[in-house]
Formats: sequence, structure tokens, C-alpha cells
Amino acid sequence: MGRLEERVVAKGAGATGVEAPAAPAAPTAPTAPAANQAAIEPRGDATDAPEGGSSAGATALSSDRPIALSADSDRVNILLVDDKPANLVALEAMLQGLGQNLIMAHSGREALKWLLTHEFAVVLLDVKMPDMDGFETATLIRERDKSRHTPIIFLTAADKSQTQAVRGYAVGAVDYLVKPIVPEFVRSKVAVFVELAKKNELLRRQTELLQASEQEAREMAAEQAELVRDLEHKNRELESFSYAVSHDLRAPLRRIESFSRAVQDSHADRLDEAGRHYLERVREASQQMSQLIDDVLYLARVTRTEMREQEVELSGLVSLLLDRMREADPDRAIEVKVRPGVTVLGDGRLLRIAMENLLENAWKFTGRQAAARIEFGLTNVAGEPTYFVRDNGAGFDMTYADRLFGPFQRLHLQSEFPGTGIGLATVQRIIHRHGGRVWAEGMPGQGATFHFTLGRIRA
Repeated sequence: MGRLEERVVAKGAGATGVEAPAAPAAPTAPTAPAANQAAIEPRGDATDAPEGGSSAGATALSSDRPIALSADSDRVNILLVDDKPANLVALEAMLQGLGQNLIMAHSGREALKWLLTHEFAVVLLDVKMPDMDGFETATLIRERDKSRHTPIIFLTAADKSQTQAVRGYAVGAVDYLVKPIVPEFVRSKVAVFVELAKKNELLRRQTELLQASEQEAREMAAEQAELVRDLEHKNRELESFSYAVSHDLRAPLRRIESFSRAVQDSHADRLDEAGRHYLERVREASQQMSQLIDDVLYLARVTRTEMREQEVELSGLVSLLLDRMREADPDRAIEVKVRPGVTVLGDGRLLRIAMENLLENAWKFTGRQAAARIEFGLTNVAGEPTYFVRDNGAGFDMTYADRLFGPFQRLHLQSEFPGTGIGLATVQRIIHRHGGRVWAEGMPGQGATFHFTLGRIRA
């Protein structure tokens, strides 16, 4: 127990002894004392609160809320200490206009009781008091960590010498006022400390919020680190699976293909037309399965590959890819329109794969058009740059548009337009990794348009 607590419960000469305070009761509006009134009765039940209580209009304080701000967050506590009730009433009248909680104590001991359970913006302390004077009270206040920095203003009419003022400053006072005092002067000084207390409380709350935010950020960082570790583990599992697919599943397919070819080469003359047809179907199925495995591995690599942001000239890339397609299929008569000067930021290698898939898709589905047409351009959708590849090919039914970008999903027969259905799924994953989106519009027999946007690269 510190000196402050010891002094509070000690019984001095003529003192009644005071136990640690319970919660003060809600105050009632005080009645103004008569001119010759000798004492002010305590507000509330004497067993529930220290003598004095709070002033009219003040928010009731509870001992379980030891904070500078009361329940009304705009108010702080001001402690008035004087053994003369008339002086307390005068101080109350001076400071009521500040709109704060005015707590009155009739002795140093009672003031210490309040300071055990509450914080105050400022203490106005009379020097000359029986049993425990203002200097001793201030010394005990300063010895307690919680109230060590509480501003104390001394008030006195007994001694106007500089010696007492120096003593007051020596025990930690911020000011020493000699009565009679000017109300406006006192009010302005107290108002400064009230404002300071409010700012300190605001700073404390902001610090708590900042600490809570920092703790939340640390927890989120820990969760993200755990997610990264989990993702790395799953990527390793995926790589192991890819290895198994690449080696273990390809081996039986190679044997099927080899033995089928051997039978076809060495025993073709022993097979009738139906037998040769069935054998050819077996070889086609094994080749198709091998192609599907290649496509699955390709899609996995696109998803996992590291991305590098750079400036990519899409117009030049599209023109280059279309020229390559013309070289591979020189008999095709096709009209090409490419908007010049379209440049974006992204991973050049992945964007090349995406554009290659979109253009090959357009090239394939315009194969039955006498006057085929493919266009690459740029438009604006909802204020966002939007790129598109448009063709006048087979088109599709918008009812099934949500299936277009699913792996191995096809809207046309293999006999009409061959493929595995992995190209558009690859496009979607590349665009998503660039923080964009991709969608399609079309009509059967009227062609299709594939739109995409590019945001920020995602890891």
C-alpha cells in the first residue's frame, strides 16, 4: 500500500477514518446555501460516496470507470478541494459554465479518496486546511503514478509571500493563485487544462485503436503466411501430380499407340474393313487422350508460372500471330482488321498465349465462311479500357455462354470443329491473373466477340 492509500484509511486527530470508496451515487441538484451556512451536506448516501459529490448538471461518476472522460464523452472531471463550503460554492459558480463534472471535496483526505478511483483534468486545491494542508495533499497526489501528472492549481488567502508560492511549485503545482481571485482568470486557466485532458483522452483512444489495428494486422499477416505455406504445399503436391500424369499415365498410352500401330502395320492384310476401322479408332482415342494430358499440364503451368510486368504492344502481337496463321493456311481468304497502337502493361509471354488462343479460336470458327473476317480492337465499357476479338464465324447460343471458359467444355461437335476445349479456359486464367475479366457475346451463325480487361498483375 502506498502513502496515499495509507493516509486515506488512517485515522488522524479528530478524523473519523475513511474506508476505500464505493461507487458514488447519482448526484441531485444542490440547493444554494444560506449566507451563514456553515457546512454543505454530502450528496447521495454517505455510505456510497465521498462527501461533496458532483455539481448540478454533472454526469455521475462510477468507481469502476477510472477514466478522465465520464459517461458523457464531452465532459472531464474537475476536483475542487476546500474546507470552507462557501469557497466550494464560489468555485462551483465560477466553473459551471465550462460544462464539466465538478467534484467537491471538503478535505485533503476526501480528495485523495476521489483520486484513488477517478482521473481529473485539474485539481483546484486550497492551501490552508486542517488535519492535512494543501502542500501535504499535493505531495501524496504526486507520489501516486496515476495522478503524478494531474495539474494542481493552489488557491490561498492566508499568505501572499513568495516563500509559500515557491513551496507550492516545489510540490508540483502548475499555478499558485492568491485570493481574492478573478473568476474569468480562473475559468480561462481551468479551460486550458480541460481542453488538454480531452486531447490526451482522444490521443489515448486513438493509440488504443492503432494498437488494435496493429494487432489485427499482425494476425492477418500470420494468417496470410499460413495461407502462403499451405499454397506452397499444394503447389508441390500439384507438381508431384503433374509428374505422375506426365510419366505414369503417358506410359500405357504410348504402349496402346505402339501396339496399335504394330498391328496396323504387320497384320493389316488379315483385318477386314471393320477391323481396320476399329483399330484406327483406338489409335485416335489414345492420341486424343495424350493431347488432353498435354493440355492439362499446359493449363497447370499457365496457372503457376511466375509473372513479369512489362509493356506489351498488343496490336503488333496480334498482327504477328495472324501472319503466322496465314503462312500455315495460305489458302484461306480472310479479312483482318487490327487497331494500331494498342499497348498494355502485363506479362508478355502469358498475354501472347491468351491472344494466340483467342485468334486461333476465331480462325477455326470462321473456317466455313466464304468471306471470313477477324477484328481486334479497343473500346470503353463503364469507364474501363476493354479489348476485343470479333469474328463472323459459327457463333454460339448465349444460353450456354457460362460453359465457354470451363476446361474441356465444348459447344460444337468434334467433327465440326476439332479441339479439346482447353484454349478459352487458358485465356480466362491468364486474364484473371492480370486482375481482369473476360466474357463473350455471340449468336449462332452470326459470329462471336470475346471481350477482356486488364487490371493489376496478381501473384
